[in-house]
Amino acid sequence: MALDTWLLYLLASIGLSLTPGPNSLLALTHGALYGARRTLFTIVGGVFGFSALIALAMFGLSALLQTSASVLTVLKWIGGAYLLWLGIQLWRSPALQLEATQRAVHMGNAGLFRQGLLSALANPKVLLFYGAFLPQFLDPQRGLLLQFVIMAATFASVEFVVEYLLARMAFRVRPWLAKGGKGFNRCCGSLFALIGVALPLSR
Repeated sequence: MALDTWLLYLLASIGLSLTPGPNSLLALTHGALYGARRTLFTIVGGVFGFSALIALAMFGLSALLQTSASVLTVLKWIGGAYLLWLGIQLWRSPALQLEATQRAVHMGNAGLFRQGLLSALANPKVLLFYGAFLPQFLDPQRGLLLQFVIMAATFASVEFVVEYLLARMAFRVRPWLAKGGKGFNRCCGSLFALIGVALPLSR
């Protein structure tokens, strides 16, 4: 990949990562509940999920989804149902406290990783977006595998930094969030639920 092409892709990746989405919201929520250090497991899970979507987009699955409305519909409903369930769980969460909450004790690192991974994989619109976004930066004269590694590593690095900064920000304002009680959980839960409902209904 030429340097000028990579720089354009880097700028586009930064813009995409700064766009609010389920994983950035999840990083902010987990940052407030568990602290930035434990939220690293959530962030890494999301990065793995996004890397998998980039791989699928680059190796042809996005074309299959675009030509098969039934497959896309099934994936939309599965992803929407998961995000809706996640929103309900956040809505029912106890008020945030300065000390470790019972939920934080019971949620293991593997659970944090799994939520980040599934949140990234739950939105098939991201896969379709990558299917349209990535080809603009591909060089047909170069190996696809090497380009995939470069593009996936670039986006994963950008996404990691953005989500970690969100988690750090949530951790720093944790005393303020504690005063908000269940309001913060319900706000985040409502956003997740809205995304989950809108996803299967979107065109």
